[in-house]
Amino acid sequence: MLVLKDKAEVVVPDHQVFRSERLRMDAPSVVRLRYFVKVPYKAHAALTRRAVFARDMWICQYCAAPAENLDHVVPRSRGGSHTWDNVVAACRRCNSRKENREPHEAGLKLARRPFAPPDGFRLSLGQLEPAWEPFLA
Repeated sequence: MLVLKDKAEVVVPDHQVFRSERLRMDAPSVVRLRYFVKVPYKAHAALTRRAVFARDMWICQYCAAPAENLDHVVPRSRGGSHTWDNVVAACRRCNSRKENREPHEAGLKLARRPFAPPDGFRLSLGQLEPAWEPFLA
């Protein structure tokens, strides 16, 4: 819509084409706004299963096996929260071994501390289009 309203221009086209009765247009992959648009707030990354797996690169944070589950480092039954700094990706074996305990009680050690990702956009996609890399810092 921004391109059609002449508010943005296509920098990198996609491989798809939009067609209407009177118009044929390459689908944009990267657009550049013609003028600055102020965003009143910084969007935070939503805490979703997919985003946690993407942040943790789809590997278990206890043993580096492929992750299949989410795990609360401090179990919710023990006062742990459902927040970025308390949720990690885990394999079924480690998740079952840990159960309702903290990692040190189950003999497990985190590979890295969980954190809130600074770039929720990348996590929401899971994987970036190669054409986007030059435009993302």
